[in-house]
Amino acid sequence: MSTAPETPAGAPGADAGEMSYVYAVGREGPALDGLAARLSGVDGRLLRPVAGGGLCALVSPVPADAFSERGLAAQMEDLDRLEAVARAHHAVVDAAFAETSVLPMRLATVYLDDARVAAMLVGQRDQFQELLGRLEGHVELGVKVYADPRAAATTPAEPAAATSSGAGAGRAYLRRRQAQQRDSQDVYQAASDLAARAAHLAEGVASSRAVHRPQQGQLAARAGVNVTNEAYLVPRDHAARLHRELAALADGAPGVAIEVTGPWAPYSFATAVVAEGADGGGPR
Repeated sequence: MSTAPETPAGAPGADAGEMSYVYAVGREGPALDGLAARLSGVDGRLLRPVAGGGLCALVSPVPADAFSERGLAAQMEDLDRLEAVARAHHAVVDAAFAETSVLPMRLATVYLDDARVAAMLVGQRDQFQELLGRLEGHVELGVKVYADPRAAATTPAEPAAATSSGAGAGRAYLRRRQAQQRDSQDVYQAASDLAARAAHLAEGVASSRAVHRPQQGQLAARAGVNVTNEAYLVPRDHAARLHRELAALADGAPGVAIEVTGPWAPYSFATAVVAEGADGGGPR
């Protein structure tokens, strides 16, 4: 961690036991000032606006011991705590995005004090202003396609008799296994085709596309395998129509599903410019 610059006693962020948590960045003005006056963030701490370079960051104080690099790593091992921080973070971003264009910061972006936040805004002013202009009037839609061969199985599960000895039982077992493999291949092909149709439809409307790693295990929202996990930057006026059209692509094919989420603040397209030099660190 870098050393904090001297901060006048009594200034925001001057408490050595606290750091400045940044939720979102927008253009300086009454919209974000008003939001900061009525919103709270992580652990219910009140927000404050921090200005620099014609920009404004929504910030709240957080304990330095919990949000230093080491403290945060330990804290994030607690899934309940991680969920609480994420909910508070996203609530601030969503409230701000509902009223004005903002760039969401990555979860747990922290600085030693407000002076560091203001310096970051000045240092990255051109990047932030360019992104705000590009994202103005846009929202994010998420698209996930799932394949679940078990839900589409046409071949019955192996009966107990299949485990008995004999050439006939062995051939029957092989036939069942081959049929199950064909079923599985058909489902994955159908899911791939659905993903391609979704991408083609979205790209006719979207300004940009982001491809994320498919979700697995507890992160996956549905049964089966998450085949594709993508996000699209869509003009706000077209988002509802595209959402309906994407959802309608699901034609009832057994074992194949599409999930369309949003509209959201454009996390996938805003957090590429992250406050470099942040004094803590957190998960993307």
